[in-house]
Amino acid sequence: MFGLFKKKSELEKLQESYKKIMEEAYKIQSINRTDSDKKYLEADNVLKKIEQIQSKK
Repeated sequence: MFGLFKKKSELEKLQESYKKIMEEAYKIQSINRTDSDKKYLEADNVLKKIEQIQSKK
């Protein structure tokens, strides 16, 4: 309950974004492969940002 008003760090926001993009890419994969590849590329870029933040700590 005390964490109710806690703001999320940039790292937590990026991790949620990565997870959401990967789920979208997986769902699109069976319908349209090129769109899925674009989503995976977008997720890879987010993952690189996450790794940059983690390496600074």
